[in-house]
Amino acid sequence: MTKTILVVEDEHSIATLLKYNLEQAGYVVETAHDGQEGLDKAIGIQPDLVLLDIMLPKLDGTEVCKQIRQQRMNTPIIMLTAKDDEFDKVLGLELGADDYMTKPFSPREMLARVKAVLRRFSQSVVVEDKNELQEKMYEFGHLRVYPERFEVFLQDVALEFTPKEFELLIYLLENKNRVLTRDQLLSAVWKYDFAGDTRIVEVHISHLRDKIEENSRKPLFIKTIRGLGYKFEEPKTT
Repeated sequence: MTKTILVVEDEHSIATLLKYNLEQAGYVVETAHDGQEGLDKAIGIQPDLVLLDIMLPKLDGTEVCKQIRQQRMNTPIIMLTAKDDEFDKVLGLELGADDYMTKPFSPREMLARVKAVLRRFSQSVVVEDKNELQEKMYEFGHLRVYPERFEVFLQDVALEFTPKEFELLIYLLENKNRVLTRDQLLSAVWKYDFAGDTRIVEVHISHLRDKIEENSRKPLFIKTIRGLGYKFEEPKTT
């Protein structure tokens, strides 16, 4: 099925270039030139991915990203920024973006990032076929995770995750009781070089703890191993 991508970019020349290269790669492309238009189109057409500039009129990109997530949309979002500024990157990721690119970037890099994010997202939301597959499920106390369904329940309450948060959680579960460094998590979950950007991991770990831990300051599941990294543990029963 052909994927639809929404490009939210106020510079018409950049939007036109992005649209051309994406269409040449076989995608259907919608464009918006301010934040409010971008938000309305994201909600209206439910695209498969959003390329979202940070500096936009009416609503900036971080606010658009925040409101998309408030709508409980798990659509992957790649932020675009003209600044090589860690604050912008981390803020976008904290609000639920899945990736970012710093301008200027080549069409080849853009297409590679789009393809990688779409591939990871599609792998996370495999539709269950009960006639052919035995459903996989992780269960730790009151926490249940269904990888094929992209679903997580805590005490039977469904939790909402961005694609990247869910992918990180699954990787931690698959490596239960193993200490994973921040660099290992960057390599395994983000798939390409984010040298020096380990704050990205810390932000996503914080999000996971806020969602699955009863007390995020005293986590039972995701433990910090000081000086090394993180480890997912099954809470000990008394």
